[in-house]
Amino acid sequence: MSLPDGTPAFHAFLYADPAAHSLSPRMHRAAFAHAGLNGTYDALRVAPADLPGAVEALRRPGVLGANLSLPHKEAALPLLDSLSRAARAVGAVNTIVHRDGQLHGDNTDSPGLRDALYDAGYIWEEGAEVIVLGAGGAARAAVHALNCGGQNVTVVNRTLERAQAIAADWHAPDAHFQVTALPAHAAPWESAALVVNASSAGLNDPDQTPLDATFLTRLPARTLVYDMVYKPAETRLMREARAAGLNAENGLGMLAHQARLAFRAWTGADVPVSVFLNALTDLTDPGPAPAGSA
Repeated sequence: MSLPDGTPAFHAFLYADPAAHSLSPRMHRAAFAHAGLNGTYDALRVAPADLPGAVEALRRPGVLGANLSLPHKEAALPLLDSLSRAARAVGAVNTIVHRDGQLHGDNTDSPGLRDALYDAGYIWEEGAEVIVLGAGGAARAAVHALNCGGQNVTVVNRTLERAQAIAADWHAPDAHFQVTALPAHAAPWESAALVVNASSAGLNDPDQTPLDATFLTRLPARTLVYDMVYKPAETRLMREARAAGLNAENGLGMLAHQARLAFRAWTGADVPVSVFLNALTDLTDPGPAPAGSA
């Protein structure tokens, strides 16, 4: 669909600071083309002080909404007219949907991680032990996805108090599945089915890792190590996990799935995730990208 003069009828954005690293424009432009919609998607650098005005601008006619990345996912909450259950539970918004002048906040990071784990072959067994590394917004999204999926989640962070804050804030939908915070040495490595890196380790230094490799040797052979970082494609955590005989995946699948869900919320078009993933092939490295970022 286009306007009579051929100009794009639809507009969507990414708000981030910085924004130049983003792969989202590549993915969403491919999705517009696949769906036969004449739309634009632009990554804009929005400073924290400018966020209220930028969010208000999403109410304009023809604007579908926006993705949010660091540092705006939590700051946008009070600027919106409504929030999804996921956004409320996670305490962060990564997708804003514009409908008739109203702005609705959603979190597609959580279901995006869930779908990426399915693709990676993770088997969702009720009561399985999962370890999440980190205590920021990405970790909160991971806790939501995993605990709602019937997993017992242990949050591990260098600053234990931040991990404890996530556990204290989380209200489990089923009391049978718990969220706890423990120091690394006390986490249930011997029984963990999944380890998710939701920390910032490895973003600016490919040799940095959130975890001492000795902990990886305590994991069962079936354990999947999922690193939300997708630049570089293979992090030190992934290399060391594979050296320990474990399966390891990067965060490209999560990036594509969260984009797919955002695009569907804006347009109603359910574009296959392969369209988003194919848009990420043969990339020129734009530099490190934040964990869980768009």
